[in-house]
Amino acid sequence: MDIMGVLQKLASESGFAAFVLTEGGWKNLVMILIAFVLLYLGIVKKFEPLLLCGIAFGCLLSNLSYFIGMGDNALYHPELWSQFLDSSSPYYHSYGHIMSNAGLLDFFYIGVKAGIYPSLIFMGVGAMTDFGPLLSNPKSLLLGAAAQLGVFVAFFGAVLLGFTGPQAASIGIIGGADGPTAIFLTTKLAPELLGPIAIAAYSYMALIPMIQPPIMKLMTTEKMRKVKMVQSREVTKTEKIIFPIVVATFVILLLPSTAPLIGCLMLGNLFKESGVTDRLSDTAQNALMNIVTIFLATSVGATMVADSFLNLDTIKIVILGLVAFAISTAGGLAGGLVMYKTSGGKINPLIGSAGVSAVPMAARVSQDVGRKYNKNNYLLMHAMGPNVAGVIGSAIAAGFLLSVFGGIG
Repeated sequence: MDIMGVLQKLASESGFAAFVLTEGGWKNLVMILIAFVLLYLGIVKKFEPLLLCGIAFGCLLSNLSYFIGMGDNALYHPELWSQFLDSSSPYYHSYGHIMSNAGLLDFFYIGVKAGIYPSLIFMGVGAMTDFGPLLSNPKSLLLGAAAQLGVFVAFFGAVLLGFTGPQAASIGIIGGADGPTAIFLTTKLAPELLGPIAIAAYSYMALIPMIQPPIMKLMTTEKMRKVKMVQSREVTKTEKIIFPIVVATFVILLLPSTAPLIGCLMLGNLFKESGVTDRLSDTAQNALMNIVTIFLATSVGATMVADSFLNLDTIKIVILGLVAFAISTAGGLAGGLVMYKTSGGKINPLIGSAGVSAVPMAARVSQDVGRKYNKNNYLLMHAMGPNVAGVIGSAIAAGFLLSVFGGIG
């Protein structure tokens, strides 16, 4: 037995040798290092750890696949999905070919591409959400709508920077501060940008306590920030049960493309409020949410392959995402300022910043900033109205963009 020959063969076929021997291997090495950084941010810095840890590990696995060969050992095959999506490809409807060569993460990614995971996460969000603050103060819907301003500003900015309409729409939705919505829209319109858009969306959601307060202080006076709001009226159980049914019916008829997100959001909320489906509500909030989060995070992370991530477009997306988020915060605050004026100073404009969709973090930031200036100020429940309105608003904005650009290649 030629022991030296065996050892030499093992060395030449190992993933470590591919770092040097494979053309472009250094790019995947960079992506592996990026995965390590994302794991650090998720575990040590606690930046959206439930999503970021999975995304980072998915990125690690897909780029390690490059060094173990793009054959049977690989976990993710970008070229198979290109064939699957390209109508001119000879493999376009050859599901057998694609599935027989697919890896583990390819199967995970089916749930992303079909919009299953974001919709199921919305079901869990609905089961955890109390729409009572919104029902007690319906004007909060206007703040949720105003906080979508950044979506459309970033869209036009992306077009000016050379992105196509569908790509610009996917980038703009980062301003809604809703990760599942951003993933849902991007997989439909610009799947090639899924990795950087998902990272930007979840990173800025995690950085809300750092990004929003300076904007809040810039746009409001100390007198405004001290305003103490009166307790809202109590919402009846009947109102809470009827609300998800009415919203699902009206919004889906208005924008049919919102059906997966709005439908699941309101179904989850109906499980919570009906009083007769506690087991289903508990499953949606906990077991289902956790399972889907694992699949969603790892499969989204798998799209972060070197060729699609290490380019100038990724930098543009990160910058545009920050602009979108900042302008959405400013838009919500502008709406809050209008309500402050029209109410005779009875509404604290800080609650407008919670109009972005990051529930409940944005509402907590409104509470924290308000209490710095008035220790007796409790804005959390008042801010939850715009906050949950932002969830609906971001889904509607995504549905609108999907209806406009869904047929454009």
